Amino acid sequence: MVTRVGFGAVLAVAEFRAMWTAELLSICGDQLARVALAVLVFQRTDSAALTGLTYALTYVPSLLGGVLLAGAGDRWPRRDVMIVSDLARAALVAVIAIPGVPLWVLCVLVAVMTMLGGPFKAAQQALLPSVLEGERYLVGMALRNVTIQGAQLAGFAGGGLLITALAPTAALALDAVTFLLSAALLASGVRRRPAVATTTTTGGRTWLVSTTAGARLIWRDPALRTLVALNWLAGFYIVPEALAAPYAAGIGAGATLVGLIMAADPAGSVLGGFAFGKWIPEATQVRLLGWLGIAAGLPLVVFVVRPGLVPAVVLLAASGLLATGYNIQGTVSFMRRVPDEHRAQCAGVNSAGLITVQGVGAAAAGVLADVLSPAHTIALAGAAGAAVAVPIARAWRRVRLLGSEEER
Repeated sequence: MVTRVGFGAVLAVAEFRAMWTAELLSICGDQLARVALAVLVFQRTDSAALTGLTYALTYVPSLLGGVLLAGAGDRWPRRDVMIVSDLARAALVAVIAIPGVPLWVLCVLVAVMTMLGGPFKAAQQALLPSVLEGERYLVGMALRNVTIQGAQLAGFAGGGLLITALAPTAALALDAVTFLLSAALLASGVRRRPAVATTTTTGGRTWLVSTTAGARLIWRDPALRTLVALNWLAGFYIVPEALAAPYAAGIGAGATLVGLIMAADPAGSVLGGFAFGKWIPEATQVRLLGWLGIAAGLPLVVFVVRPGLVPAVVLLAASGLLATGYNIQGTVSFMRRVPDEHRAQCAGVNSAGLITVQGVGAAAAGVLADVLSPAHTIALAGAAGAAVAVPIARAWRRVRLLGSEEER
């Protein structure tokens, strides 16, 4: 049976269209900024270590933002939180783009800018279920997955071309403009809704106590715990991306083809977004959640035989496609189950944990690859991910069956 709601029906919702376009602009600008920062820092320092540190600062602080600041999307109107985050990031990037900014100042500004992405994303994820109702929410999340992955690919590819035509500082100024455009789209296209968490609902709790409320809520609910565990399987499935360069060298593919290997998983995710968003009914996806978590690791196990470039790309794309199925539906099920007054905080906890496990997975992969080969490390990660997914799948089945019995 074909899903009745298509991408067109989702894009017909004016508020979603504004949020979707704003996010697309921000992602393209962010990817461009990452390339520009790497080039800028390397030009000024000629240091690979400092370049890597600066690049890491475009990811790592979002962990703190996701935990400490995500609750802003529950305490204040979510549209306002997104607009303020955009305007603040535009101002920070504009300062970073000024020629001659001291390196330590640049690093601090990059870290703060990245941290502000945490409350933005949490508020956005919490607002989407209110903008898109019923099946439109699932299809909207699938469309976001397709465009986010596509924008990341385009941002990296186009970023390199733009940096050759523009100075890094000019590219950073362009990123600031994307944040301003995003804020303008949100202000004009998204209705302002009141804050969901009032003094009554928070009970006058301190910021610290309120910040941990999301984690406590997730821990007490077996379904939420299971969905978070499923999402965090990415700690295993990030390994091929982390080892793309040494794997390419090992099969004689050369440095120029590293990008192709890294792009395989996102390309599979784009296909998965179309498949799960347009053709597979939601009820089927809910039943298959656990199985998809297991299946996403199986193509990686084949790397034990060190496949060549073309088979490797196909296997990575297959893994990305399958992982997209449990990521999209898992996020939808998670956000629907969380009470509205805690959605931003819980979304922040989930995202922060995801970033953490991906960082740990990538770091562990590098250590293991020095002991084993990159190919065997990828295979081991796939096997471990599939094995860990088995008890998660069983837990999801129990939760789902229990929910069905309670509905009767």
